[in-house]
Amino acid sequence: MDFEPIYLSLKLALITTAILLVIGIPVAYWLSGKSTMAKIILEALITMPLVLPPSVLGFYLLLAFSPNNGFGKWLHEHLNLQLVFSFEGLVFASIIYSLPFMISPVKSAFSHLPETLAQASYTMGKTRWQTFIYVLLPNIKASIYTAAVLTFAHTLGEFGVVLMIGGNIPGVTKVASIAIYDAVETMDYHAANQYALILFAITFAIVLAVFIFNKKAVKNPFE
Repeated sequence: MDFEPIYLSLKLALITTAILLVIGIPVAYWLSGKSTMAKIILEALITMPLVLPPSVLGFYLLLAFSPNNGFGKWLHEHLNLQLVFSFEGLVFASIIYSLPFMISPVKSAFSHLPETLAQASYTMGKTRWQTFIYVLLPNIKASIYTAAVLTFAHTLGEFGVVLMIGGNIPGVTKVASIAIYDAVETMDYHAANQYALILFAITFAIVLAVFIFNKKAVKNPFE
């Protein structure tokens, strides 16, 4: 059995989750504030991957990342970076595709925090940044863990988008979900079952760990 697709899937999921933690939490915090038309439009765009068929999203990302068009052409000419049929392209696509899985739970958690929590922190002389880091984030840690797990698990099982953007290049873009598809196509059900069981076991173990953590964590009335 070739473990390279499993390694690539785990690598892709880990990188995507790490980047989305950095990007998603501040965006979710901003979206949880006073509603504006700009926020409504942005949130609608962020939610689109949840309702769009992966092939549709993958197709438009393929056009955007193509070195013959717009964004992809600029990256190729100025940074010598080609996103189509590359691992870097999978990362970019996965960030976009998994964005709602990171932002939605965190935004919801921020929205349910009482305003008096931040106000009390400001009264004690804390800055906005200190309040965000030391007061607000600790009160939504369970939601952050949940969002991270959802993002990781979702990225781990991606198929349509990664196939459109990355194709099927062994050692580069052939992740586990593509390997399963290939195995089924060649009627190698034994190999397909091995890959599927490994993905199932990894995902189940991670989700179970989070449930156990949340169960044992001290309950906070603001979460």
